[in-house]
Amino acid sequence: MKALKYICLSGLFLSAVGFTACEDDDDYFDSDAQGKRIVVERVYLENVDSKTPDRDITGTFARVGQLIRLEGSGLYGMKKVYINGYDTYFNRAYVSDNSMLITINKNTPVVDAEPAERNKIRLVKDGAEFTFDNLVIRAASPVVSFMSCTMPQKGETVVVFGENLQEVSKVTLPGGVEVTEGLESDDAKGEWFTFVMPDGVTEGGSVSFECANGSGRTPAYFNVTKGLILNFDGVGKQGYWGGKDDDGNIKAGASMVYDSDLVDDPAGSGRGLCLPIVPQRLLDEGGIASGKPRVSECWTAGNDEESDDWSRFFDLIPAETPTTEIAFQFDIYCPEEWSKTGYIQICLFNNFNYSGIKTDDDNEKSHSAFCVPWIEDGEIVPFKTTGWQTLTIPFSSITADGKRPSESNTFGGFYDMTFQDVVDARNAASYRNFGMGFVNTDFTYDGVEVVSEKFTGPSVYTDNWRIVSIKSQQISDYPEDDED
Repeated sequence: MKALKYICLSGLFLSAVGFTACEDDDDYFDSDAQGKRIVVERVYLENVDSKTPDRDITGTFARVGQLIRLEGSGLYGMKKVYINGYDTYFNRAYVSDNSMLITINKNTPVVDAEPAERNKIRLVKDGAEFTFDNLVIRAASPVVSFMSCTMPQKGETVVVFGENLQEVSKVTLPGGVEVTEGLESDDAKGEWFTFVMPDGVTEGGSVSFECANGSGRTPAYFNVTKGLILNFDGVGKQGYWGGKDDDGNIKAGASMVYDSDLVDDPAGSGRGLCLPIVPQRLLDEGGIASGKPRVSECWTAGNDEESDDWSRFFDLIPAETPTTEIAFQFDIYCPEEWSKTGYIQICLFNNFNYSGIKTDDDNEKSHSAFCVPWIEDGEIVPFKTTGWQTLTIPFSSITADGKRPSESNTFGGFYDMTFQDVVDARNAASYRNFGMGFVNTDFTYDGVEVVSEKFTGPSVYTDNWRIVSIKSQQISDYPEDDED
């Protein structure tokens, strides 16, 4: 298919612009051609898949890797073309006096081009030269991979990771709140930019931004309070049962997390109450023994609580949304390094033993997910956060921060299914409590075999359990091509 596509493309160009591909070499290099004045009047973007296959882009922009057509006069006999100072190959077969084709090489410098050469196309023959400066050269479109925190508090710094994120000049938050001051970006590699969360952001959705390579947009998962399952401050209802003596005192070693185990935001960012995934009382009892399942468990209220029917989220995420486009997110704070032992288990409903990875809680029929943030790309990397960080667990595959795949399925492996299937599975369960807990067993994750040790810390906190959309929101250069 690819070969056919390019054959058709070449035919289009030859017929559309009347190139003379059979010119004699002597004609191309003779003094008449080499001395004729060069003029470029227009630039066109060539794309047979577009509704406008020969699009006039003069005065706008083109991206590296794209095929452009120069239109003017005196082009026949061209020897050299420099784009942003880069010596760019072109095929002489597609050069006529009035038109020539050039693919902007992917190695063409963009923001790191010399200032005097940036956004310039310089054409050279033996006896003539011309510089066209009415076209901006951009890298590929900006792409967002993940955000450091998608539910920040005022004054917190948010890092947006991705590609082609150079020279970010404006960030627009949901509700139209604009940020233009205090922006920082990785102008060398374009792998990140930062902004500080302002006051007055009350809506949720996508974060839009403008940078040297055009406009970009994150998935619609920023500040999505409408997707909250439990935030320990009045949204959602926590459930707890058992584990107390007749006088109401919590028994030693009780795994259930109660409201009395919650703590005020230890990061001091104003989040209110949050959940220590291992309550301090358990650490004070001497720590957690190696090989121990069901160390701790925190649940929503379950069947008798109206908010535990997730069909209430259909206004936010339509029932037919594929599970590849939705995720469970939560915020985590780990002020000291965590590694070597212990991990988080998440349960879609209450029918599990918190026995961990590679147990009955982890198979193709399971509805559990696992999060080991201190294992990354098959290596142990101590996990520590500066402030709160968001972890993202898609309903179709498990991750620890939006980029770390696991060997396990998640939530029963809801591949090629919809949010309706997730809701139905929960509502069909005997107990539809949603839960998160801590396990300290031996396990293998992402190819790393771990023999558990006694866990004595660090303290790890979570907050703002929520459901969000993770559908890509890349902005098209030409929206009309996306229209039906």
